Amino acid sequence: MNNSKMTNFIIAAVLILFAAFSRLIPHPMNFAPVAAIALFAAVYMDKKYAFILPIAAMLLSDIFIGFYAGIEWVYGAFALVAFIGLWLKKRIESKQGLGKAGYIAGTTLVSSIVFFLVTNFGVWLSGMFYEMNFKGLIECYTMAIPFFRNSLGGDLFYVTAMFGIYELVTRFVGTAELKEAKIRK
Repeated sequence: MNNSKMTNFIIAAVLILFAAFSRLIPHPMNFAPVAAIALFAAVYMDKKYAFILPIAAMLLSDIFIGFYAGIEWVYGAFALVAFIGLWLKKRIESKQGLGKAGYIAGTTLVSSIVFFLVTNFGVWLSGMFYEMNFKGLIECYTMAIPFFRNSLGGDLFYVTAMFGIYELVTRFVGTAELKEAKIRK
């Protein structure tokens, strides 16, 4: 295994364990890094990791938390977030600074909204809590707003942390490598 693949594997393993562990410790409902990991993996790693990482993290933690009705909607929503991340990757490859940050922030917001819409549609469609009509659908989405605030807050926090730390580390490492190359000359 070459260094790049080994690095990606290590990053992937750490992210899966981090996301799974974060779901097992006390935290506000829906304040989790799983969507952020899907976006991060889509932008900075091989495309397959955008789909594998969030699903693996969810499966690993769901083994301990327990599987639940509507799980397919949650996993499906994270797959959609991975597709959004792949779209993001194409848009920010040539961007710098605030332009890049704006795309990342906007995509994070869209990802949170997509997750909210998909998972709550699944809750409504189950027919267990709300009437199966337009009024019931609106009630379902209305009752889920507190969860959306937590999801959005978690997504913004974790995306900022993950993307920010990655950018700082790569700049620091890149600067160190440049200095080392100059010393060798």
